[in-house]
Amino acid sequence: MRAQDEAEIVACIPSLRRYARGLVSDRDRADDLLQDTLERAWSRFSMWQKRGEVRAWMFGIMHNHFIDRLRAQRSRPEDSAGDDVLELPQRAQQADALEMRDLDRLLQRLPPEHREVLLLVAVEELSYQEVASALGVPIGTVMSRLSRARTRLREEMQGRAAPASRIQRVK
Repeated sequence: MRAQDEAEIVACIPSLRRYARGLVSDRDRADDLLQDTLERAWSRFSMWQKRGEVRAWMFGIMHNHFIDRLRAQRSRPEDSAGDDVLELPQRAQQADALEMRDLDRLLQRLPPEHREVLLLVAVEELSYQEVASALGVPIGTVMSRLSRARTRLREEMQGRAAPASRIQRVK
């Protein structure tokens, strides 16, 4: 691996850490997800096709590992019993901390596939094409999930969330 390649991977760490924390809402689990992602990237760098940015490839690795963990957790529901969204550490301004906690809780209510797209586009500022590449879905799916995520988040923020029976799950 060239020094330039290593530098590109290291430059992705802050973005990957933000994304991981948005996905799992727990600092320790997010750090574990980040570490696993970096280990996979280092060990599989020779497999990278170099058809796009390293950044999108890294987000793809994290996405796949996150989904693998979700599937494993669903197959062992007794392990996840009692897991609640943890409080974020208090910031200097109490109002800011409460707003961040509320936003994090709202994000965690979104289906994982919607939350992923929203975080990658809104926070990490990836293009729709980069998100599609990272998640392995068509660009139209990215746009649809983003739209649904924004709508649901807006409804939740206004206190008029859709009942669970009305929400359709589209793959």
